Amino acid sequence: MEKKRARHQNPKPFIAEDIDCVASAKKRSKAAKHHQKQETMISSGMSSKILKEALIQQKEIQEEAEQANPANNAFVVAEEDAARHQQEEEDDDFDDFSGFSETQTQFGDEEIDEDEEKLLEAFLSKEAGPQRTLADLIIEKIKQENANISSDTQPMPKLDPSIIDLYKGLGEFLSRYTVGKMPKAFKHIPSMQLWEDVLYLTKPESWSPNAMYQATRIFASNLGAKKAELFYRLVLLPRIRDDVKQNKRLHFALYQALKKSLYKPAAFNKGILFPLCKSGTCNLREAVIVGSIIQKVSIPMLHSSAALLKLAEMEYCGTTSYFIKLLLEKKYALPYRVLDAVVAHFMRFLDETRIMPVIWHQSLLAFVQRYKNELTKEDKQNLRTLVGKQKHKLVTPEIIRELDSSRNRGEKEDPMSMTSPISVINKVIEEDRFDIPQVPMEED
Repeated sequence: MEKKRARHQNPKPFIAEDIDCVASAKKRSKAAKHHQKQETMISSGMSSKILKEALIQQKEIQEEAEQANPANNAFVVAEEDAARHQQEEEDDDFDDFSGFSETQTQFGDEEIDEDEEKLLEAFLSKEAGPQRTLADLIIEKIKQENANISSDTQPMPKLDPSIIDLYKGLGEFLSRYTVGKMPKAFKHIPSMQLWEDVLYLTKPESWSPNAMYQATRIFASNLGAKKAELFYRLVLLPRIRDDVKQNKRLHFALYQALKKSLYKPAAFNKGILFPLCKSGTCNLREAVIVGSIIQKVSIPMLHSSAALLKLAEMEYCGTTSYFIKLLLEKKYALPYRVLDAVVAHFMRFLDETRIMPVIWHQSLLAFVQRYKNELTKEDKQNLRTLVGKQKHKLVTPEIIRELDSSRNRGEKEDPMSMTSPISVINKVIEEDRFDIPQVPMEED
């Protein structure tokens, strides 16, 4: 028997001849291929522009979908509006303010119908007092603390003398402010405990329009809703009304400040809209200017419903109908409580002997057009009685037509009413199985 041949084995099979060569080969970096090259990062400015364009496109798509399905128009989420405002505020830089162009110096050149304005004046309050300002509030508080204060000199709050001198000088700067950075001392006012007293030292009534715009941006961003409401009611609103009264129009910077104030809708309603209507002296020009802000800016549904409920229950001022009409035309799905309050608001004028202005009839028409299917049968009958006494030759027939072509609250739309009659749909189709048409065949 033959012996097996011995197998030749390498004693060190895994040891390379040149270890240094292998290590250097591993360390040697290969040139990256084209598809493996890392892309350069885009700048923050470019990324913000891309996000803005994406939001605009998303909003356009949403509007198209809402137009296709009007039932979803009312379900506007307040968080989307808050996120939009937050994005706008992040993009804002208080120090990067270059003023407004000379072509945008005034707002409110719209022609006002004199006849309509005279009709509205009949509903204005004749006993309304002057507009309260921040100075009135602070002086009243100082006089309560010290009854010996003379009315001839400007009373000063109990603050450190250095702070008083600082903010007095700041007030002189704000009266001449046009463009550029706002002082850091002014930016610290919202975080102070006695911010009203400090703000009073700067004399807000003498600020320039651009300074008022910058101040509104800062206070709307850094103050809570209650404090912002106080700033709107005592500082911003009196300034806007004085400017409209003096110039018959509103400075563009003040108009932008009014637009920025809607960043906090609750504060805007309680600090601008409600005091303006409660004053009883809001004229048509002021209503058109403030209403244009409400018309342009998106307001969350809950805030719009609360504003509409409050306006409906408020003592009537002629221009109140204008604000009611604007809120109704936003087409939100209002709660039944709000709808009932609006119906009660209009029914208050059943026995009114004065001639109602056209805007009152237009607001009633807007209400019936938007919410005719959400009204009860009793409400519709009451509204028919109302328009029988308060008539307008052009608007009243439209109101009656809308009421007649609507269903009552709780009733569902009959899907069969838009199709062919039931007798035609349920007709039995008879078919003769022997009546078969001839089919042409190919010749063999």
